[in-house]
Amino acid sequence: MDITLEHPVHAHLITTGRELPVPVTLRYTSADPLAVHLDFPGHVSLSGEASTWTFARSLLEEGLGTAAGIGSVHIWPCGPLRTVVELHALEGVAMVWFDPAVLRRFLLRSYAVVEPTDENLGTALDEGLTSLLGGV
Repeated sequence: MDITLEHPVHAHLITTGRELPVPVTLRYTSADPLAVHLDFPGHVSLSGEASTWTFARSLLEEGLGTAAGIGSVHIWPCGPLRTVVELHALEGVAMVWFDPAVLRRFLLRSYAVVEPTDENLGTALDEGLTSLLGGV
C-alpha cells in the first residue's frame, strides 16, 4: 500500500523589495520514494493554475546544510531561520524561503515512511524510463 504525506506550510515568495506569504504543500509518496513535491496554488503562478515542482529528496536534505542543486532547482541555507528554494522555469526564476525546521520535520516524517537506505532505485528507474519512453 502506498503512503502519501502532505504537509501544508507557510512559505515566502521573494520579490523585488518584498516577501509575499504563500501557502505551499510539501508532499512525499512511497510510490515515488526518491522525490519530494512542492505544490503551489494557482493564485501564485503566472498562468493562474496550480503547479507542482518535483525534485530529489536527497537534494532537499543536502540543501538544508549547504548550497545544492543544478538545473531547475537550487536549495541553500540562508542563515539559521531560512532555507531558500530557487525554481527555474522558461518564464523566469522564483525564489521561495521556508523555515528550515519545517523542512527537517517533513524529511524526518518521509524517512519514517521510506528510509533513505530502503529507496528502491531499480523500480523508480524502471518506472521513470517507462514514463519517458511512453511504455515502449
